[in-house]
Amino acid sequence: MRYPVFIEKDSTSDYGVTVPDIPGCFSAGTTLEEALVNTEEAILTHIEGLMMDNETIPTPSTIDNLKDQYDREKSYWAVVQVDLTKLSKKTKRINISVPENLLTKIDAYALREHESRSGLLVTAALEYISSHSD
Repeated sequence: MRYPVFIEKDSTSDYGVTVPDIPGCFSAGTTLEEALVNTEEAILTHIEGLMMDNETIPTPSTIDNLKDQYDREKSYWAVVQVDLTKLSKKTKRINISVPENLLTKIDAYALREHESRSGLLVTAALEYISSHSD
């Protein structure tokens, strides 16, 4: 999943990061790189808690849909790629049948998004479940 994040920085502070799609999910870092790594960890921790509570995992918005809510000077947007397969230490191999032409599309999309096939399918399944839950 790719979550848009809002980053703020002024001369006297660290980088502060807000994840608008996940209420209460914030992070920070001394460098921009540290802030983004910390944000991925914060998102994963937050989502893991939601999953443990059987709550809906928020579907990422687009920056275009969020930008009017966060219009401040000395701030900007980024996207954090979150690999949901990191949430479970235990994985289980499954065998599924997929039409060859669809598998080609899945693999091409995963490559473009810097995802593994498994990671993409897990993310897609979770997004589908989240959007069709109560």
